[in-house]
Amino acid sequence: MSLVELIAQADERALAASGLACLDRCVPLLGGDDEVLRPLWTSLADPAVGETWAECLERARAKLPSLFEEPGEEAGEDRALQLARTMLATAPAVPAGTPVREWADACSVASLRIHRLLEVMVPAGGADDDVDSRREGRTEGMSPLVAAELRRQSTVLELLAGTGNGTGTGPAVGGLRQVLAVSTEGRRVLRAVVSRRARGRS
Repeated sequence: MSLVELIAQADERALAASGLACLDRCVPLLGGDDEVLRPLWTSLADPAVGETWAECLERARAKLPSLFEEPGEEAGEDRALQLARTMLATAPAVPAGTPVREWADACSVASLRIHRLLEVMVPAGGADDDVDSRREGRTEGMSPLVAAELRRQSTVLELLAGTGNGTGTGPAVGGLRQVLAVSTEGRRVLRAVVSRRARGRS
């Protein structure tokens, strides 16, 4: 099943988790640490406990100063940073309905474009890969970083498909733990790429 089909079939909480996972993997671009989005994950796991999604979202935005700073000089990194900022800035205050579906879909596209822009084998500012066709299942000739991100996005949605807890409050905690593990792995990869590019410029 293609990524587009998986997103189309996902429920609201799975979509929120999918969008959050994309954003979480791109946190290194925003200058955040590995825990900055953890409260949002907690609010998805159990909305009845602790702070609401909206409260956690505002806290995350306040802790990521790069959201308000001027972008760097590298063309590719500049575009990647702007995409990451947009993911955070456009996150819906309530992860439900059309807004969360549109956000999750936009995050999917943005994260794939970010990985393309930061691909170590592609010069900064190089042409974007055809993200739409990749999401629809045409994956021949993908660069390694983009291919890995596409697999992670699909894995996240597959893990959450059918894992609702039956109460209407979202995917089971076990499914979210697996999703968080997938996202953590991807964040480490992107952090390494960002660090490598920074060393190359110094």
